[in-house]
Parts: sequence; structure tokens; C-alpha cells
Amino acid sequence: MDALGGIMTNRLPAWMLRDLSLPRLRRYIRAAHGDAGAAERLYWWNIEVSAALLGSLHCLELALRNALHNALVRHHGRPDWWAVAPLNERGLKLVDDARRSCGRRLPRTTPDDIVAELSFGFWVSLLSHGSGYDRHFWVPVLHSAFPHYRGRRDRVYRDLTSLVLLRNRVMHHEPVHHRHLAADHDTIYRVLGYLSPQLAKEAQAMDRFRVVLAGRADALRGTRQPRF
Repeated sequence: MDALGGIMTNRLPAWMLRDLSLPRLRRYIRAAHGDAGAAERLYWWNIEVSAALLGSLHCLELALRNALHNALVRHHGRPDWWAVAPLNERGLKLVDDARRSCGRRLPRTTPDDIVAELSFGFWVSLLSHGSGYDRHFWVPVLHSAFPHYRGRRDRVYRDLTSLVLLRNRVMHHEPVHHRHLAADHDTIYRVLGYLSPQLAKEAQAMDRFRVVLAGRADALRGTRQPRF
């Protein structure tokens, strides 16, 4: 019997299958080895842990965006630095897409509007090696956006690339339970500390990730209810 066969003896509630869809729930059923009850609890715990990660990811994304943008404004002497910076073809397209998106809903588009529209992935891409970005961005200017870091560019880029994947899964309501979430959480605060130890401290004060993570086993055994 495959993982889905377990539904026959331990069926998920009909409303879950209707409202959340079997294709979405199938991944949890497989992770629970066909135990529909465990799959249901895993689904709710995945929501809870995603919510617990959202605050720190929020702080990291905004801090990174603003740090990189401010450094590039200082370096190029203009708020629309992308007009003169050596962005590659993909970077230029993302800026153009952001400008068009703003233009569809705003009577007048400012550089701040475009900055807010650009994705987390765009900002992280500025730290990549491709298209000579290390030479054109990291070496002359973007290293200064991380005042509490003295290491190599590729380590920060690797950490942030992993966090982009985590952030996108959280924001698009995808499974994250299979990831090494404790390591992800540590990485968020490590990189946030490179940018702003003060913001990292404030984010930690409201962070309940460790409590949620510690309750994972109990949640999957059904001995507690998720707390949102």
C-alpha cells in the first residue's frame, strides 16, 4: 500500500480534502507514511512554524533591502541607482517589471515605490558572482552594507539564497517541515546581525520559533493544539 492508501483506514476530514485539496495534502500524507491523522497534525504544525518564522524573515528582508539600496544610493549619488548601475539583463528586467507593476496601480511612481516592489530574490542576486557582480557591486560598495561582517561574499550569498527559498515557501504556504528549521532560524539571525544587531535583538524579543519547534513532537502525536 502506498502512502495514499492509508487514507482508506485513517481518512482525513472531508472538509480538509475539499477546502485544502488532496494535491496539497498529499505531500503531508506521504511525509506521515500514510497516516492521515499524523498528516493532518503535520499540516497544522507547518502553518504554526511558518507563522513563527515570518517575523524574523520580515525583519531580514526589509533590513537587507534598505541596507543595499542605501549603499547604492550613496555610491551612485541618485535614488534611482539602477539607471546607471551595471545590472545584468535579468536585473534590468526585474526593475522594469517592478516599474510597470507600480505604474498600473499608482498615479506616479517614485524610486521608493520601485524599491518596495523589487523582490527579496532581486536584492540577494546583487551579491552573486555572476555577470561580474562581485567586482561591480560587492567590492566597491555592497560589502559596506554589512558593517558587522568581515567574511567572504560567497558565504553571505549562500546563506541568503537558502533563506530566499525558505521565505518563498513560507509566503506561498508550502511545506517547510522537512527543512532543518533550527539551522534556518540561526542563519536568519546570523545574517540579520551582520546588518543590524539592534534589529536582530528586537526581532528576537518577539520571536516564538523555539517554543513552536520544541512542541513539534507533541503536536504530531496529537497531545497539544497549535497556538497561533
